[in-house]
Amino acid sequence: MRLKYFLYARKSSDAEERQIKSIEQQLSELKEFAAKEKLEVVGILQEAKTAKEPGRPVFNEMLKRIEKGEANAILAWHPDRLARNSVDGGYLIYLLDSGRLFDLKFPIFWFENTPQGKFMLNIAFGQSKYYVDNLAENIKRGIRQKLRTGIWPQEAPLGYVNDHKNKCIGVDIEKAKLIRKVFELYATGNYSFTELRAIAKDVGLKAKKDGPLSRSNIQYLLKNPIYYGLIRYNGEIYEGAHEPLISKQLFDKVQEVMTDRSRPKKKKLKDYAFRGLFRCGECGAMITAETQKGHNYYRCTKKIKPCSQSYVREEKLLEQVKEILKQASLCDEWTNFMLAELGKEKVNLEESVRVAAEKSQNNLNDIENKLGRLLDLYLEKSISADEYQTKKFELVNQKVALKQKIEEVRAHGGSWLEPMQEFIIDANQREKVIETGDPKKILESFKNIGSNFLLQEKTLRFQWAQPHFLLAQAAQNAPRASWRREWDSNPRYPYGYTTFPG
Repeated sequence: MRLKYFLYARKSSDAEERQIKSIEQQLSELKEFAAKEKLEVVGILQEAKTAKEPGRPVFNEMLKRIEKGEANAILAWHPDRLARNSVDGGYLIYLLDSGRLFDLKFPIFWFENTPQGKFMLNIAFGQSKYYVDNLAENIKRGIRQKLRTGIWPQEAPLGYVNDHKNKCIGVDIEKAKLIRKVFELYATGNYSFTELRAIAKDVGLKAKKDGPLSRSNIQYLLKNPIYYGLIRYNGEIYEGAHEPLISKQLFDKVQEVMTDRSRPKKKKLKDYAFRGLFRCGECGAMITAETQKGHNYYRCTKKIKPCSQSYVREEKLLEQVKEILKQASLCDEWTNFMLAELGKEKVNLEESVRVAAEKSQNNLNDIENKLGRLLDLYLEKSISADEYQTKKFELVNQKVALKQKIEEVRAHGGSWLEPMQEFIIDANQREKVIETGDPKKILESFKNIGSNFLLQEKTLRFQWAQPHFLLAQAAQNAPRASWRREWDSNPRYPYGYTTFPG
């Protein structure tokens, strides 16, 4: 019988340097072999496709042409070039059995179309499949081990680079700054995915393949926990050993903004300075606003029960707010004195910071123990995989939050001093805010000094926040010029509602 051969060369889709023989090398060797053996080659076929699964287009086309009678033999470098899966290997043997395929030639493997030859070929295909399966298991095992030690197992995500020397990922300094900025901008709630995409394009933040980031890329980036220190892989969460680009607090804020944006939007209302701030002191309903003859008026909505309260003009409310702010302001003399006292307080913080850090570390050790016990329960099949992953995600999140808390305590143990300093300076600046006459600035300062704002008989009532209450009480008890150092900084009387007549 006249044998007509298809010359078939294949490499997988992996990098060429990892192949035993490249396609060019295979073609060269096979042509020399065909010439030496005086084989008639009627077609040369090649493709770069893995053989671990059925579905190679060139290989399938070759088999169809063999069934049509265009050729009745195949020349390849080794049986593993033809099949690494049971379907393709079995079909080749079926074609040999049915007489449509008469011969297979390999430079480095003996084959003869006999029962013994087909038996040996079947073993070669089985070895090829075993090699692929075993390689896959080894790769999976290596990935699991990397994840256990907190190492990202794939190509580094945007903002990181692969450190092949240390076999981990490191921070891409330039892109990390831009990614951090993307998170910070979105956390403000003032930017959409489309706007962030445009900003990313302007500053040169590109996708891995140097193309512009899409809206879905931006959304995926903002939801990826790797940027605050966790690795999400195949639906499971692992604690990462890489350097986070952002804090967990910033990540959580971004998720809140994203969730809020997904809710239906309400129709935007006219901007009134005091809208949504007060409740009616008589019936408890909300105070609404409306404009009549060029003036803004506030009144009870009367949606709970009948109410006798009447309208009050915005200008009168504004005057009351100004008087309240004056009572909660600080003079320059006391501002300077209190700032000096804060400076002394910084000296006494080291011990308290150490105790707080130790407490957080103990809690961290407890979580480590819980993770160990949780894994034992899972291995003993006392809990399901879903229960294990849910609880593990919760504990790992707590662990990351605690670690960041420890770092913050050690780095910013006196963080309360800065807000206190801001409080003192804000109190000193209140009269300057009043002088601006800007209702929004005045209202913003007013909302910081109390809560439970009520409006009754055209008079504002509210409950003071403690530090502002102390300022107001001191101002009522004595002129600011006579304030003394002996003034009680920790009064024991209860904080009640304070009324300022209109």
